[in-house]
Amino acid sequence: MIRVAVAGAAGRMGLAVVAAVEGADDMQLTGTADPALGTTLADVLGDADVVVDFTRPDTALGNALACLQAGVHVVIGTTGFDVDALRDVGPHPPANVFVAPNFAISAVLMMRFAAEASKHMAKAEIVELHHDGKIDAPSGTAKRTAQLMEGEVPIHSVRLPGFVAHQEVILGDVGQSLTIRQDSYTRESFMPGVLLAVRRVGELDESPVIGLEQLLF
Repeated sequence: MIRVAVAGAAGRMGLAVVAAVEGADDMQLTGTADPALGTTLADVLGDADVVVDFTRPDTALGNALACLQAGVHVVIGTTGFDVDALRDVGPHPPANVFVAPNFAISAVLMMRFAAEASKHMAKAEIVELHHDGKIDAPSGTAKRTAQLMEGEVPIHSVRLPGFVAHQEVILGDVGQSLTIRQDSYTRESFMPGVLLAVRRVGELDESPVIGLEQLLF
């Protein structure tokens, strides 16, 4: 059994992760950390093999460093913080870090298709749409997509109630266009990817590893 603690457990993503871990036959939920619950990350580290972090950009890095210091693997879904700072831990960290801007399988496929399409189309732009409670803009998914694509790719961010997570990559060339769209209608769409990362983070050959595509392809 993989012992899992969830940081940000009272948030919308955190609640979905808690339910997914409780429903997994090979995992045991050992702790939930969140200011709304009156618990801290330090309260749950001692019983965990893996921490799943869906907190805030201003706390995710500190949480990850605390996990590494305790020898606990960490899977991070929080975006908007400097992931490169995790490389300063050194070449042989006491535990592994896995970071994904998006855990939906369809989102990973969208990014892969967009990267390939950008090799053959003249220009592209990204429109990403999220719920109005999302703090960072542009989203981590949009920034990651643009990084994978050829050329400069402008990003447009929309924050409105009613959305969950959606992205369009619009590519254009002479007399033609191509639109690649991905939609997550519920937060459960991210859970298969989260559980995959929890199962695989302990066996990574390097750390940090960024992007669910690293586990899928």
